Amino acid sequence: MQTELVTKIHNQALELRVRDLLLNLLTVSSGAVDAISFLALGKVFSAFMTGNIAFLGLRVAGAPAPGAVAIVASVAAFAAGVYLSTRIVKSSERSGMWPQRVTVALGVSLIGHAVFLAVWFASNGEPTIEVAHVLLGSWALAMGMQSAAVRTLHVEGVFTTAATATIIYLAGDITNWSATVAERRRFAGVLVSLFVGATTGGLLLVHAHIYAPVLPFVITVVAVATAAIVFWRRNAGDEGDLPSRDDRTPDRHVRHC
Repeated sequence: MQTELVTKIHNQALELRVRDLLLNLLTVSSGAVDAISFLALGKVFSAFMTGNIAFLGLRVAGAPAPGAVAIVASVAAFAAGVYLSTRIVKSSERSGMWPQRVTVALGVSLIGHAVFLAVWFASNGEPTIEVAHVLLGSWALAMGMQSAAVRTLHVEGVFTTAATATIIYLAGDITNWSATVAERRRFAGVLVSLFVGATTGGLLLVHAHIYAPVLPFVITVVAVATAAIVFWRRNAGDEGDLPSRDDRTPDRHVRHC
């Protein structure tokens, strides 16, 4: 019995590390997506909707801002992605640390990445304004699906497509140092991953323009494949006998992270 308990704790710790690694990978992907979108598609974001809403406000005010159609296309596609992904994952509330449906939703989001790559290569990496709208919509759909899928994991302060909440949690923790070491490491890892993704995406766009969008696609493929390998079999066997959300992570027994 004690051996089984030790094994279970070890497996949970391993799955927790894999989960955080996957969150970092997805954040690198979204960082690259936004860097490439902003630089190559008319100064509009595909993942960072706060920036797009601000741009839309500037547009309404008559100040210099990206095109309204591009902004609306990105925001609408992102919302559609959130809706679709939520429909896929909505029954995963008590399905383990990384539910099967999260992997499915991320897998479906690859369609948006694939459409982007097909259109991008067809236009030789130099899309017209109209084609850029299609590209923004494709990536925003994928990013919306990713955001909704990650939200299902209930990892506090981590969204993979925006850093504001993560900075709030990390900076706010300084007041009472309530977060665990693992949580602080997770917050810092997400911020670093977003920076790395944006930096790498920008560098690729400058030095290997046509191949830049391949990076977020490949990273997402790796994340989906890793999640399927690590979590799929366990979820299939244990879905009927899983702890509540608050007890899933070994680094925090009282509150979920």
